[in-house]
Parts: sequence; structure tokens; C-alpha cells
Amino acid sequence: MDERLGTVIRQLDLEQLEVNLFRGPSRDTGAPRVFGGQVIGQALVAAERTVDGRAPHSLHAYFLLPGDAAASIVYQVDRVRDGRSFSARRVQAIQHGRPILSMIASFQVAESGLEHAAPMPPAPPPEGLVPASAQIERWLAEAAPVAPNVSESLRAHGAIEFRPVEPRNPLRPSPAEPRQALWFRAVDRLPDDPRLHRCLLAYASDFHLLGTALRPHGRTWYQPSMVVASIDHALWFHRPARVDEWLLYAMDSPSSQSSRGLARGAVYDRAGRLVASVAQEGLMREVGAAPRPEP
Repeated sequence: MDERLGTVIRQLDLEQLEVNLFRGPSRDTGAPRVFGGQVIGQALVAAERTVDGRAPHSLHAYFLLPGDAAASIVYQVDRVRDGRSFSARRVQAIQHGRPILSMIASFQVAESGLEHAAPMPPAPPPEGLVPASAQIERWLAEAAPVAPNVSESLRAHGAIEFRPVEPRNPLRPSPAEPRQALWFRAVDRLPDDPRLHRCLLAYASDFHLLGTALRPHGRTWYQPSMVVASIDHALWFHRPARVDEWLLYAMDSPSSQSSRGLARGAVYDRAGRLVASVAQEGLMREVGAAPRPEP
């Protein structure tokens, strides 16, 4: 298996410390904090390990503090409810004695019912698109000089391959419509474990959302003038999907205000089925504006 993907899978394979208590490693990706998708994915793993015979259909998470990439994270699970059809779990991600994320996840037994779904938007197939990884060195050259931590961060997330429909250099932003679409998949074949595919989908769902909300303002994560961080993250699982097969992530941002931006995402498989929906609000604070309290 590809080493980069193997590293992420090992991050998601939590160590059980006690009943309802788990620990997961962190990884320094060059960013000033732990990648939010890592914490969401690990929190979902912790919750899933306390539920039998039911799959998650939604999770709602709040990022409370920046995570320390040099320290492991402890996940404490509260078994809130086990009903006839649904189960609920509350997960606290803890570092240095303080919660950095709080999440509620809901699980449901498999059952049939009425179905409808929004259609997949038009998009060229991924085979004809250039991988973002193949464009990073050109983007870095176009924006030189670039701080070492920025170049490290751009190169760090190689476990998931992204192919943007309309590539844009994130280091040279200019105003654009608050929407984008890209194909993504794991860089190597994965085991046939639906739990692993769900947790990797949760991991990947944190990419590019706030970048979508920044697009109309000609701003980016990487500008020293911007303080950008996820505040909350919601994910709904609609249908099973394999993350080692191409998925289309279509995103838009309906609003930004009060130094916060809202972004929404819809994930489709190659057959055009809507497999997941995502929503995230994040801090988009420009340094030099009037002083504001920290979130």
C-alpha cells in the first residue's frame, strides 16, 4: 500500500485505553495546528467502536481549540442513547487536559424507505483532468518566494488525490465565484471495510470547504494576513461509497459575514449518486482589522 495512505490509516486505527476511551496519534503537516479532518475521522472511529450493527448517518462537530500536532489525542465516548433504530454517541477529543473538539454522531440500523436525491452537476471525467499534486511545484514557482511551512503544507496531504475541475493557484488568489468542484479518491486500493471508507470520507470532507468561502474575496489560507480555522463541521452519510474510487466533491459558499464563512458540499460517486452532504462554518479573519476576541 502507498506509504502516505498507510500513514493515514494507521492514524485512524486508534488504541483502546479503557472502555469508551481511545487514543490516536497526530501528524505534523506544516500547518500551525492539527488537520481538522484527522480529528473528525478519529472521533468517528472512536464512536463506531462503541456501536454494533448500526452505521453512522450523521455527525456534527465543533472545533474548540487548535490541536497540537506534536501530541497524541485522547477520545472519550459517551454512549448517549441506544434505541430500537438509532444510537447516539458524544465524543470529546482531548489534548493536554482540554477538549479540542466535541462531536455528536448518530447511527441507524439498515432499513429501506422513500428515496430522492439532487442530481450530480455536470463535470468532466477525472481521467481528463490534471492532478493537483502535479501542479504544486509550478504553483510554488509562480508564487516564489514561499515560506517553508507553506510549501510543506501543500505537499503534505498525499493520501488523497484531488483533480480540480478548474485548477487555480492557491498561492496567487484572485476573486472568483464562491463555488468549485473536484474529483478525489485515495491514492491506493483499500480493504473492503465500510467503516474505513466512511472514516476516510470524513477525513477528506474537510479539504477545500473554507477555500470555497474565501474565493469571492481573493483570499487564501496561505496569506499571512488571514487567520482561517474551522469552527464547526457537519456530515451526513446518505449511501455507501468507496473512497478508493473517484468521487466528485461539488462545493459552494452561500454567505460570509462577521469574519465567518459558510460552505456546503455534496459528494457524488461515478454513477451520479449523492453519497454524502457536508456543511462547515469557519473563521475568516483578516489581520489588521479591528481587534476581535478569539473564538
